[in-house]
Amino acid sequence: MATVLVPLAQGCEELEAVTIIDILRRAEITVVTAGLDDKPVIASRGVVLIADTTLDDALKQSFDMIILPGGLAGTDNLDRDPRIHKILQDMQQQGKYIAAICAAPKVLANAGLLENKSATSYPGILENVSDASVVKDGLIITSKGPATAMEFALELIEILVEKEKRLQVAKGLLYEH
Repeated sequence: MATVLVPLAQGCEELEAVTIIDILRRAEITVVTAGLDDKPVIASRGVVLIADTTLDDALKQSFDMIILPGGLAGTDNLDRDPRIHKILQDMQQQGKYIAAICAAPKVLANAGLLENKSATSYPGILENVSDASVVKDGLIITSKGPATAMEFALELIEILVEKEKRLQVAKGLLYEH
């Protein structure tokens, strides 16, 4: 079964983080959430999230995909952390999937991963991006924001497992897109 890393930074967008974590776990994908430190994560609307582990401990494991939730403050905190840029670049070199939603595609751009790639993001975060809800270009998958989190997570299930599992999870959620 696929294993996914979801780094949680202070100020992350909780709707995106929780939706992604929940929906991937419904598909029986192993999701490891990692805080940038060992403190509870206070998300953008004050929801407190407790990560499974710290980023330092998570980096001792191997993952099939990394997914960055957005939120402006959370994105800035991810972007300032050199460990995040390093794992993104390492995963790209290893030919593994990299995903980001909302403001977080900015981290991918700043890590040099969006050159000559199609992507989307929250409006105004990046220039010259697609208006699509979800964009997949090779091993890079991006999405626009909170309202697209469910569609994004379902797309990630199809990428990591198969279309049948995506349809099964969508049906259980009463998702009809």
